[in-house]
Amino acid sequence: MTLGTLTWARALDHLDLVAPSTAAALTAWAADEPRVADEVLVAQIDPDLADTAALTEAFDLPPSASVNCVLVAGRREGTEKIAAALVRATTRADVNSTVKRLLDVRKCSFLPMDRATAESGMEYGGITPIGLPDDYRVLLDARVTVDDPEAGGIVVIGSGVRHSKIALPGSLLATMPGVEVVDGLALD
Repeated sequence: MTLGTLTWARALDHLDLVAPSTAAALTAWAADEPRVADEVLVAQIDPDLADTAALTEAFDLPPSASVNCVLVAGRREGTEKIAAALVRATTRADVNSTVKRLLDVRKCSFLPMDRATAESGMEYGGITPIGLPDDYRVLLDARVTVDDPEAGGIVVIGSGVRHSKIALPGSLLATMPGVEVVDGLALD
């Protein structure tokens, strides 16, 4: 696969490049979905280039190929609900309306960085939906599953660590266990 100037390889052959929870989730997903073995790829990067703007510039990636994963939380009647919202980097998650409604909470806010990293076991700037705690909902904007004119069908997401990125078809990401595809999750 060619996307940008990164050197991509099969993620299952390089599990040392991803967070431990991501490696475990990829392995389990591949047991149920054969496409994962060949279509989920990983590339090593300089950790200082993990943020979307730096990554796209350094490796000639179209900004629309990057999919950001933000962790949000809300409460209702004393019960906290947490979700990962995945949207293209050229958009932003509709946290105050769509996510709040889906979580059925009165108010939604971003999970503080220290909590997000501690609970996910992932590094800030590398958080990925692959390997999040089982009680987190994973909400994927429907537009991520559709081929993008600049990036084709491939999306770039975190790997759980800052020193690599994962690439895979958006349509395959939608089949990951626990993923909920949501129309209107992202705002332009």
